[in-house]
Amino acid sequence: MTRRHLIKTALAGSTALTLTGCSLLPGKAGADGPQQYTGAIGLPGNRFAVGAIAPDGTMLWKSQVQTRCHSGCNRPGNAEVLFFERRPGWAFYVFNRKTGEQTHRIEAASGEHFVGHGVFSPDGRFLYAPANRYEPGEGIVAVYDSHQHYQRVNTFELNGAGPHQITLHPDGRTLIVGLGGILTHPDYDRIKLNLDTMKPALVLLDRHTGDTLGRFRPSHHQLSTRHVDVSPDGTVYAAYQYQGPAHHLPPLVARYRKGTYEEIDLGESVHRKLGNYIASIVAHPENDLVAIASPIGGTALIFDSRSNKVVAQAGIADCAGVEALAGGDFLVSSGRGKLVRMGRHQPASEIARMAVQWDHHLV
Repeated sequence: MTRRHLIKTALAGSTALTLTGCSLLPGKAGADGPQQYTGAIGLPGNRFAVGAIAPDGTMLWKSQVQTRCHSGCNRPGNAEVLFFERRPGWAFYVFNRKTGEQTHRIEAASGEHFVGHGVFSPDGRFLYAPANRYEPGEGIVAVYDSHQHYQRVNTFELNGAGPHQITLHPDGRTLIVGLGGILTHPDYDRIKLNLDTMKPALVLLDRHTGDTLGRFRPSHHQLSTRHVDVSPDGTVYAAYQYQGPAHHLPPLVARYRKGTYEEIDLGESVHRKLGNYIASIVAHPENDLVAIASPIGGTALIFDSRSNKVVAQAGIADCAGVEALAGGDFLVSSGRGKLVRMGRHQPASEIARMAVQWDHHLV
C-alpha cells in the first residue's frame, strides 16, 4: 500500500498510541520545557488534520485542515506551530501549540504554492517559506512577518526550480535551502516536467538581504537536492532523491563544511537499500551522528560524519520522519504508524505504535 493510500484510508477508530517498549517516549534533544510531537495526519473519509502527542503517548489535540499537510516549524519564543499544505501547498496554518486552536490560515500569493517546509528567524518574528511560481517555474523564499499577522513582506529569488526543505544556520543569518531542480505544475499533479534539464543545488542565502552566499551542485544533474539539516558546528548536510535510472546507485548524501562540498559514499550495498530516495536527514546536536530515512527503500540508517561509516541500520516499512532524541539516539517515524528508536550502541527497537497515519515529518 502506498503512503497516499494509507493516509486517505487512515484508521477510523481510536487515535491512541500504544507504547510497546517503554512507558514514555524519549525526550527530544535540545528541547526545553513541556515536549510534544506534532505532525500531519490522515482521517477517515479523505479528511486531514494536524495533531500532537505528548511524550506519554496521549493525543493532546487534533485540528482539521482543508487538505493534506506535510511538515512545519515551531515559532521560537511563542506557543505557535505552523504546518504547510503540500502537493500543491495553497496555504499554511498557524496553531496554538498548547491547545491546537487554529489562529491563521495564510494563502499563497496568486501564481505560487508552498512546498511543505518553513523556518523562523531566531527571534520568532520572520517566517521563511520556500515556494514555487508555477507558471515560469521559479523557486523563491517568501518572507512573512508574524508581528503583522503573517503579512508577506519580502521575496528572495532562488534562481532555480523546485525548492523544498529550508533550515537556519547556527550563525542566525544564513538560510539553507534544498533546491530540488524539478519543474512541476499544479495542473499536472506530480508529473516531473524537466528531468533532462534539472539544475538542483544546495543554496545558502542571507536572510536579511536575500543575497546568495553559496550554491553547490551535486555530481549529477538528476540528483534532486531535497532535504537539508545543519549541525551546531555549522556543518551542512543535504539529502538527494535520484531521478535517473533505478539501477544507478549514485551518492545520496552530501556535506558542506570548512568551504568544501563533498558527497558521501556509504557503500553500494547501503545505496541499494535506500532505493535512490531519502525523505529526511537529521544531524544529531549532541554527537557526530547523522540519520537518514527512505520510505522507498524501507530503510533507516545512522552514519558517523567523521568516518562516513554506517553505524546502525534497520528495515522499517515506509519510514520517513527522523527526530534527534536526548542522549544521542534518533526517533524514526513510519507511515505504518510506528515509532522506532535507533542508536549507535543498541539494536533498533519499536517503542510505539499509533492508530493514525503521520505524514513524512514530525516537529
